[in-house]
Amino acid sequence: EVQLVESGGGLVQPGGSLRLSCVVSGALGRHHCMGWFRQGSGPVREGVAAIDSDGITTYGRSVRGRFTISKDNGKRILYLQMNNLKREDTAVYYCGAEPACEYSDYFLSNFPDVRGPTAYWGQGTQVTVSE
Repeated sequence: EVQLVESGGGLVQPGGSLRLSCVVSGALGRHHCMGWFRQGSGPVREGVAAIDSDGITTYGRSVRGRFTISKDNGKRILYLQMNNLKREDTAVYYCGAEPACEYSDYFLSNFPDVRGPTAYWGQGTQVTVSE
């Protein structure tokens, strides 16, 4: 069974940086997608950044140029480097993964609506950007 465990959230001032990590256990298969999503005070879970098995990355419009997604395949860790953080980045950040996925852009847009046993989510980590 696949499990995702996030860490690295916290309180940071505007303009500051944080790095989130997501440790993966279990097998996702050769073709899979992974990404970061966030949910603020509203009900919608927004796609932040995604990466597929070929290393192709996709970013949400509001974080482009500030956030970087990467992964260490050997350590099985997914990262999200967040720079120049803004108050509107405050949210719970979730790591998500889907086997049998090839395209990071489709995954980023559609994964929050995917239901079923192969839609894997972590428990979330809180990021708060405030003075």
